[in-house]
Amino acid sequence: MTDNTFHLDYLGCRDLLAKRLAEPAPGRIQLLAGPRQVGKTTLLLELAERLGPRAIYAAADSPEATLPGFWERLIVRTEEAATAHPGAVLLLDEAHLLSNWAARLKGAWDGFRRRRTRIHVVASGSSALHLVTGSRESLAGRFERVTLTHWSAASLASAFRIAPRRASELLVRFGSYPGAFPLRDDRARWSAYVRDAIVEPAIGRDLLALAAVRRPALLRQVFGLAASSPARTLSLQKIQGQLQDPGALETIQHYLALLEEAFLVVGLQKYSTQAARRRAAPPKLVTLNNALLAVMDPQGSPDQKGDSARFDAWVENACLAHAWNSGQRVSSWREEPHEVDGIIEGSWGNWAIEVKTGPFRASELAGLLEFVRRHPRFKPLVVGGAEGRAPAERAGVTWIDWRDFLVGGVASSAP
Repeated sequence: MTDNTFHLDYLGCRDLLAKRLAEPAPGRIQLLAGPRQVGKTTLLLELAERLGPRAIYAAADSPEATLPGFWERLIVRTEEAATAHPGAVLLLDEAHLLSNWAARLKGAWDGFRRRRTRIHVVASGSSALHLVTGSRESLAGRFERVTLTHWSAASLASAFRIAPRRASELLVRFGSYPGAFPLRDDRARWSAYVRDAIVEPAIGRDLLALAAVRRPALLRQVFGLAASSPARTLSLQKIQGQLQDPGALETIQHYLALLEEAFLVVGLQKYSTQAARRRAAPPKLVTLNNALLAVMDPQGSPDQKGDSARFDAWVENACLAHAWNSGQRVSSWREEPHEVDGIIEGSWGNWAIEVKTGPFRASELAGLLEFVRRHPRFKPLVVGGAEGRAPAERAGVTWIDWRDFLVGGVASSAP
């Protein structure tokens, strides 16, 4: 991912789809991908309400979808709607749960084109893996992909009417799933929601249905280890050694890739101009929503004053996840004795960042300064607390409060 043009929040996705659905029909199929519980179904239902009789909404995970002839009846309904209301829109939720979904959509779309039926198609799915694989196999040239990302602090602030910096603080401790967010004051209820509505369906159903997972218990262990290692660099051998049920390194690597495709965990590669060095270096594990850290950690959310080391790791995880979720290319860098927390490339620009929520000395930025010396197209940035502003500026490095970074990304750090 190197650009966030179609990697959007809820409002951005809604506005982009509304614009595309106003174009002459039939347009390309719109594939709406994204994590569980970020609002894809809500978005399709909102579009259906706006479109009125022009909309045909169907959910592939509904009981009706299991009945024989479901797809054929849906296409008949769609064509009848298009006859009565030219420019009608088929909104197919959780499309990837239909068998041969991509081939079915291809056949329907090709038929609409041949008959010049004026209809749009929007299909959603909770896993990038199956949507992308299926679309590349059967829908080449027929689709456009839009990703509804994990919510940012700015989205939380707007939706729940709280101060942006307060939203950042809560995002670090409780994540940003909109359904779970209002339950944060009742920890037991909040945890149950995250486990039952997000973790279990994603790992216990989506991934098992969409990819070859021969050892589901091992997949859960890899996820559990990753979610308990925020912003930590771990070799595959070290991951293997910490598992109760060790598997082959290739299997562990495959399961990490699946977790990324499900928008749960990403293993950041080392920044290097040489592809072989990127692949050989151990990944830096970043959980893509801090709610997953909180629900998997028996200690709960860390306190900044009482548990500063763990809090710093959670803030670093949240900042790197925010950049990744916003469509930036994110990597890390380590060459002993130097290390940089994150390397960001994309629409935000080219930045090397250090996340330090507490006080530190300017000498601790040696790794950051060494990286930008070797790679001068990158600008150095400290993302931290107020105590870090003075040492960052003494070292000639731009500083931004971590709460502001989680709201506006790097843009708000411009001098």
